[in-house]
Amino acid sequence: MRCKSLFAVLLGTVFVVFQASRVLAGAADVLVSTAWLEENLDNPDLRIVEVSVNPGQFERAHIPGAVNFVWHTDLVDPVQRDIASAENFQKLLREAGISDGTTVILYGDTNNWFAAWGAWIFDVYAVPNVKLLDGGRAKWEDESRPMTNRVASYAPGNITLGERNEMIRARLSDVMAVVDGSDQAKLVDIRSPDEYSGRIFAPPGVQELAVRAGHIPGAVNVPWGEAVAADGTFKSADELRKVYAAVGIDGSEPVITYCRIGERSSHTWFALSKILGYEVRNYDGSWTEYGNTVGVPVVNLAGTVWGGK
Repeated sequence: MRCKSLFAVLLGTVFVVFQASRVLAGAADVLVSTAWLEENLDNPDLRIVEVSVNPGQFERAHIPGAVNFVWHTDLVDPVQRDIASAENFQKLLREAGISDGTTVILYGDTNNWFAAWGAWIFDVYAVPNVKLLDGGRAKWEDESRPMTNRVASYAPGNITLGERNEMIRARLSDVMAVVDGSDQAKLVDIRSPDEYSGRIFAPPGVQELAVRAGHIPGAVNVPWGEAVAADGTFKSADELRKVYAAVGIDGSEPVITYCRIGERSSHTWFALSKILGYEVRNYDGSWTEYGNTVGVPVVNLAGTVWGGK
């Protein structure tokens, strides 16, 4: 019995060490530091892509050699609400000089919200060797690293995309299956506490609205900012694990992240799936779809009612 107990302890220790090393390797595989990127600006096998939300950022100045992807025209279908088609996305990547062997570094403003959303789209199309600049544009600027307003141009790349990987994307029907109990998953609402409680419908100044406030039944609230340190970089894997374990998210069940239109939740999707290795889907329909859908249950703790203004 003593031998069996000792074997179990040793086996458990090996498993924990393996999991820890896998997570650390995962973070190294999907994030690059500002120092590393500056040292590799001239690497011909590297392509840097800015995905910012605020207009004029790239045009004002950007990381040398970077190309600009405009989130609301380049990364989405221009007519129906959907991400860019495989044909259009492949054309975009080739025009940016991206080939099958290229390593892509994504960065942007607002703590990489839309850069992370771009990383999620790259993952939907199973593009390998895609990483985020940890800390994004703000950290690069704060450290006075080189910037330019010169727009780079590259010879067309030859990347070829396959079919979409829908396994990392949640639809309304998937969320409803969790709500009605026919499927098991943890719902993580990464919006602000005021949005989650229903006190406000959306952050000030945004145009995309839902006519109902509140959150999806069963969802826990972990605002996206809890995943980052003061300088905008992701917290360590151990810190992230504790943040989410505090609300019952420990990787033992699949996770669905959502926000308002799917971009902030991509940041949390990245932390949970890429750094911690959990099984995660991003619900890009998010609250603007769910909160505008007739007949779905809503939890509105604040009891606010939309008045059409």
